[in-house]
Amino acid sequence: VQLQASGGGLAQAGGSLRLSCAASGETFRGYTVGWFRQAPGKEREFVAAIRWNGGFIYYASFVEGQFTVSKDNAKNTVYLQMSSLKSEDTAVYYCAGSRSLITSTIRDHRHYHYWGQGTQVTVSS
Repeated sequence: VQLQASGGGLAQAGGSLRLSCAASGETFRGYTVGWFRQAPGKEREFVAAIRWNGGFIYYASFVEGQFTVSKDNAKNTVYLQMSSLKSEDTAVYYCAGSRSLITSTIRDHRHYHYWGQGTQVTVSS
């Protein structure tokens, strides 16, 4: 599967952005799709994930209702709706996918096999 992330850009603090992760080559059926972010000089960190089958959702503890992950079966796309953006949300956001992830590995980027190219999110204060 190939993943294409889009939707990043420049936003003001308190604003919103919606990121998209579209699959090509095959459907997301059977995949867990995760969102990760990496700020300059920092390690890649987990943001959210969704299991395509069943729609189970997982968030990083810092999300606290600020971000929402969802999917569109017909469009074979996963979304990350980000609101109340803060300057510390500035990062490159990546979507990633993998099959057969067990729950204990969902937050670990090392277990994802397929990655999109990343989309830059910059929040100005």
